[in-house]
Amino acid sequence: MNGYQPDFWHWWILALALIIAETLLPGTFFLWMGVSALVLGGLAWLIPEMSWEIQLMLFAVLSLVSIVGWRMWQRKNPDESDHPNLNRRAEQYIDRVFVLEQPIENGFGKVRVGDSLWRVRGDDAAAGTRVRVTATDGVILVVEPAD
Repeated sequence: MNGYQPDFWHWWILALALIIAETLLPGTFFLWMGVSALVLGGLAWLIPEMSWEIQLMLFAVLSLVSIVGWRMWQRKNPDESDHPNLNRRAEQYIDRVFVLEQPIENGFGKVRVGDSLWRVRGDDAAAGTRVRVTATDGVILVVEPAD
């Protein structure tokens, strides 16, 4: 690194590459590193005599602060959805009533939901009994007799 001094445009190219990587990969990790590189490019443009060591250190600190800050903010302000159970199929069946396809014996049985059979857990009951889904345990529906 003898005499090498990155210019502001190096940081802006890195920012562009990181933001492109963000569009191709899941999460928001590369986005915040890209924003940090963009900010550092602006600082390098305003302060051209800044050494490469300080630039690298600032990039690391800015990246760390922005990633950790985003995750903390996201944890406190989760995304709200008009379909909160969209990718949680079993939870969509809570409070719905189904008819037992196979009896609940030793705590487990099956109900038909559409064209598939779901394993259920609950008190023993005969096939044909109407049951209400009260909770889920992974892909198992927890049921109780429906009134």
